[in-house]
Amino acid sequence: MKYKVNSKLSFTSMLAVAMLLSFTNCEREISEDAVLATYPNTPDIFTDVPVGLTDAFFESFDPATGANPTGFGTDNDVAYVGNSSIRIDVPAPNDPDGGYIGGIFRDRGAGRNLTSYDALTFWAKGSITGSIGTVGFGVDFGENKHQVTADNIQLSTDWRKYVIPIPDASKLVQERGMFIFSAGTQNTNGVGFTIWIDELRFEKLGNTNLLYPFIFNGEDRTVDGFLGSTQVVNQFGALFNLANGQNVTVNAAPAYFSLMSSNTAVTGPFTQAPSGDFFTNVIGSTGTAVITAKMGNYDAQGSLTINAVGDFDFAPTPTVPASNVLSVFSDFYTNVPVTYYNGFWTPGSTTGSADFAINGDNILNYTNFNYVGIAMANPTLNASAMTRVHFNMYIPNSIPPNFSFLISIEDWGPNQIDNGGDDTRQQIFVNASQVQPNTWITIDQPLTLANRNNIGLIIFENINGSTLSNFYLDNIYFYTN
Repeated sequence: MKYKVNSKLSFTSMLAVAMLLSFTNCEREISEDAVLATYPNTPDIFTDVPVGLTDAFFESFDPATGANPTGFGTDNDVAYVGNSSIRIDVPAPNDPDGGYIGGIFRDRGAGRNLTSYDALTFWAKGSITGSIGTVGFGVDFGENKHQVTADNIQLSTDWRKYVIPIPDASKLVQERGMFIFSAGTQNTNGVGFTIWIDELRFEKLGNTNLLYPFIFNGEDRTVDGFLGSTQVVNQFGALFNLANGQNVTVNAAPAYFSLMSSNTAVTGPFTQAPSGDFFTNVIGSTGTAVITAKMGNYDAQGSLTINAVGDFDFAPTPTVPASNVLSVFSDFYTNVPVTYYNGFWTPGSTTGSADFAINGDNILNYTNFNYVGIAMANPTLNASAMTRVHFNMYIPNSIPPNFSFLISIEDWGPNQIDNGGDDTRQQIFVNASQVQPNTWITIDQPLTLANRNNIGLIIFENINGSTLSNFYLDNIYFYTN
């Protein structure tokens, strides 16, 4: 299962002074004997035992998110080297203790100096050829400033070595987040399995070749920037080539990057949100600004061109009482738990995301659209008491010829597994005669699913292949009259 744990706030990356200077009535020079304190550079995380980690060295994600805290331990009968390994039992999605497993390892002390290493490495295998949804380092359930993860690590049933490159080790002067992982059964059709991990450590390999860093997943995007809107800069990462010829993509925290705007009369300063993403506000009514980034001396692929277009026309205000609503996305209601609003599936998906907010009103903005999904959490939504579904949609500029838009609402059935054999879906078609450019339309339909207590996914598709470069969504909710 893929989970993104975002960085928060700021975290000092400077060396602490080892000796406090004492002051008298006259100034004193720093003694030649004074030195800067450094943190231990211990590379090992788990060999036969955890190395320098907290007592309960596995710290689970919150069970309220569906995380299963019971499937983690060590195995004294299986090891790549030595006498034991980490054992992770991935649960079935309907396990009463939680439908996925994930958590972190933290350094016991103030942190480690990892500046001399270029990769996190480990050996792993599975009881079947499942996958680890997310694996990496830099998450300590605190500031998480230097998080790095790789997604969908394919396992074999024999031991293999895995490498997670470090984008810029100079940042890791005092790091507590030694390891993060999460795993579910999306790639095993709901069948639980076991993962073993051994020889987990940081290494200096000398052969992790950075091909390029990126923002916005390496895409060049263009959006309309309304006055006062908040434009998010996200989807940071880097592509590396390893010694075995394999290319590895990692998701990297924004702290590894520096951001630039080509026109500060259009966009304001960059600010980091609690989610970890960076954002800038549109402060000009006219003009164009291009947002780009660097990682160290490397130019990042991907950009965001913001065309300032003046004031924004908000979606109609919902009128349904909150007690009758299950809201998926709206600032007028409390939203249900959602895993993601922007699931871009491969191969084939071209959809990007350039979500924005104006005066606290959040808008979903999909770009270069062919299809995209919103996934419920935990892992499904019980909408059995709801009778209707509501969307507000806005297409800027013009409606493409032969436009036809499809909304699919999927119920995953009692096993709560996508494509698990008991799925049902309701489809809502929207064609060119139902929409107008540059205005909000309301899509409000009866909820006709016979089974609606395990809704897992809402899919939006551009089904005629016409080019739809940009559209907005707001006020997505189920309700009853």
